[in-house]
Amino acid sequence: METTISSRSTRPLVVLAAVCMAALALPLAFSGGAVATPAIGRDLSGSPVEMNWVTNAFMLTFGSLLMAAGTLADRFGRKKVFAYGVAGFTLSSLALGFAGSIVVVDLLRAAQGVAAAATLAGGTAALAQEFDGAARTRAFSVLGTTFGIGLAFGPVLAGWLIAQFGWRAIFAAGALAGALSLAFGVPWMRESRDPHAHRVDWAGTATFTAALTCFTCGVIEAPSRGWTSPVVIGLLCAFVVFAVAFIVVEMRAARPMLDLSLFRYAGFVGVQVLPVATCYCYIVLLVVLPLRFIGFDGYDELHAGTLMLVLSAPMLVVPFVAATLTRWLSAGVICGVGLVIAAAGLYALGGALHHGAGTTALGPMLAIGVGAGLPWGLMDGLSVSVVPKSRAGMATGVFSTTRVAGEGVALAVVTALLAALVHGRLLAAVPSAAPAAVADAAARLASGDLAHAAAQLPEVAPAALQLVYQAAFDRLLDGLTIVTLLCALAAFTFLSRVRVEDEPVGTERVDTHTVDPAAAANIVSSKPELACDDG
Repeated sequence: METTISSRSTRPLVVLAAVCMAALALPLAFSGGAVATPAIGRDLSGSPVEMNWVTNAFMLTFGSLLMAAGTLADRFGRKKVFAYGVAGFTLSSLALGFAGSIVVVDLLRAAQGVAAAATLAGGTAALAQEFDGAARTRAFSVLGTTFGIGLAFGPVLAGWLIAQFGWRAIFAAGALAGALSLAFGVPWMRESRDPHAHRVDWAGTATFTAALTCFTCGVIEAPSRGWTSPVVIGLLCAFVVFAVAFIVVEMRAARPMLDLSLFRYAGFVGVQVLPVATCYCYIVLLVVLPLRFIGFDGYDELHAGTLMLVLSAPMLVVPFVAATLTRWLSAGVICGVGLVIAAAGLYALGGALHHGAGTTALGPMLAIGVGAGLPWGLMDGLSVSVVPKSRAGMATGVFSTTRVAGEGVALAVVTALLAALVHGRLLAAVPSAAPAAVADAAARLASGDLAHAAAQLPEVAPAALQLVYQAAFDRLLDGLTIVTLLCALAAFTFLSRVRVEDEPVGTERVDTHTVDPAAAANIVSSKPELACDDG
């Protein structure tokens, strides 16, 4: 009897540890991959397009398959989907350690994204079955803190691993985390499934993934091929076709993946703006700043990762501050003010970086992290509180997809925009150079590869190329500042009367201020009557 009681009290904690261990690897896969990109390029000599896919391949598959993975977890078993996801993530991470070409790296990164979607969807849904009430709140607070730790310290850990063991060690660390989760956590998990779970909306999933893939490919290919290239135009046209097909499919589906009627609620529209804002004022910087620090400011990966800590560390604290401020202020005011602070930091960062990535850049980077942390801390809770109770599950699912898929789109757009800005300035500086050489040099500069860019344009001094990059980066930051201010205006407009409720509508109490976006979606779909078998 005592053994049974001990097992029942121990199992939830072991399951929590297993899910947190797996969750820790996900932000490391994102931010660590970004820090490792220059080292991968030096080792495997990839083209600018191939280097862009190191991060974008992971984000594309992760974002596009997250909702489908959640449905599969409810239908076939949360433990099973989580175990398959962690196993796939572990194996793909191990394989990345032996990749011999950049193409293999990109393909394995895409596989990592598929496994990450299954891991996150299955793990958070399984975790919701192990805890109830206040214990569930605390459990998901721990999970959210784990994501914050991974996001904050991922660049530093990645830099240290690269300095000590090389870039392959980053993926070995992810494999180790997955193996520990599989070995010590999965055996303790109970299998659970929803007997009333809907079938996967395969038509919606296929058209959505195809649209997202075509858009991302088109934007990534544009800097090297040109925006008027038949390939780029074809990809962007295919994006429009698949996007329209997706909307048609969802409007006709009896149980759509995306219920378009949710956009009738002004508050719901406002909530979707928040992840867009944090993508362009914060997430993209986790990728483009390390490339700049390493490629142009002369920092090694370890010091670049340490600098990034100034930007990401506020995410460990500020979301809790935002939650406290809801006692006195509306969500629109908190989020809007935060985005204004982030916009001010973006504007100041351009001038600060003229002097190099030194102490003058720390203040603006800190302001960006603090400002982005305010809406970051509220938007998960808002995603369920701005719609009727009966629509909460769908609302969080849409929000999760907007957030994760939006990160991949934002990365592709910002990289392409930076390359286009560099390209325009290079054409003005060296009008006699071959167009193909200028295009390739611009793409390499945008990816932080100054050495190969200089080899493409030997008539241009490296110092002049750095000035071209600096001017283009300034304009990029100006663009990000404008986008962030527009999102702040939208937050003030759509969310000024919205207050974060103590108990989000239609959900059991969850600390949505710290939970990863997919977590809330899975918790909402969890019901006490779900079938549950001891595994």
